[in-house]
Amino acid sequence: DWSRVTVPLLSAANWGGQGLHPRGNYEGFTQAASTQKWLEVHGMTHWGPFYSDYGVDLQQRFLDHFVKGEDNGWERQPRVQLNVRHPGERFAVRAENEWPLARTLWTTLFLDGSSMALSETAPEVDAAVAYDALGDGLTFELPPFDAPTEITGPLVATLFIASSTSDADLFLVLRAFAPDGEEVTFQGALDPNTPIANGWLRASHRRLDPVRSRPHQPYHPHDAVEPLVPGEIYELAVEILPTCVVLPAGHRLALSVRGKDYQYQGPVDEFARRFVYAGRGVGPFTHNDPSTRPPEVFGGRVTVLTGPDHTSSLLVPVIPLR
Repeated sequence: DWSRVTVPLLSAANWGGQGLHPRGNYEGFTQAASTQKWLEVHGMTHWGPFYSDYGVDLQQRFLDHFVKGEDNGWERQPRVQLNVRHPGERFAVRAENEWPLARTLWTTLFLDGSSMALSETAPEVDAAVAYDALGDGLTFELPPFDAPTEITGPLVATLFIASSTSDADLFLVLRAFAPDGEEVTFQGALDPNTPIANGWLRASHRRLDPVRSRPHQPYHPHDAVEPLVPGEIYELAVEILPTCVVLPAGHRLALSVRGKDYQYQGPVDEFARRFVYAGRGVGPFTHNDPSTRPPEVFGGRVTVLTGPDHTSSLLVPVIPLR
């Protein structure tokens, strides 16, 4: 109950830890009733930046100010401090006043099943593309950027789907590709090959809370199970957790709609081979227990519909570069 959280709050999130902490980090910062609250977001490993000098200094100043009453300049700390992420594990610390950022250009990208493209222009022809409901799914790609482009904030996908069975699990992955076609991944909280962002939704839990939902963040109460009628078309709003990346010119953005967890297909380094929690993109936060995903319910075919009659789309938070 965020209305009861009134104490000073410092929430520390990680761009690459989406299977665990970040949703609560952003929710806590935006929803807590406290008038004294701060958000910090970093990249790299879960244990690295926030337990290094950078992170310890932040925590020490916060605690010294509010627990010991020290006049240490904390009142000048920006309400939001972002480590803006660039390919190659480069970060630039930037102060902001709010979350999501007020200057966000909310940009709608339409899915086109006939060309497997993402585009700011809605497709003129209806299309339907299907994939194995427990498989690698479909990928829709945006043309290469003409100039460096920053994407920072929460995302939401609106998908029109039909399933051959009574339910479907959707795994959405926001991905980046370099001009040579190689996928660009990042060191995440626990996994060295983390994509830009992830979102998940079980179709039978598609019901929205109209009061708590926002255009940039659907809110699913998960208080009812509503099975699908096989072959019927349903509109799903899928939350994709907040992210941050500045993609150079020539890079491409893509959205994958999958039936299972993301799996990085490139080579992995020694750390990835040896670290107990590392995997191929999602670390230990997998969704592969057959007891919760029986194939007779989740193993059919899922069809994604696009076009004028079924405007499947992706809402992207583009930030004007200063």
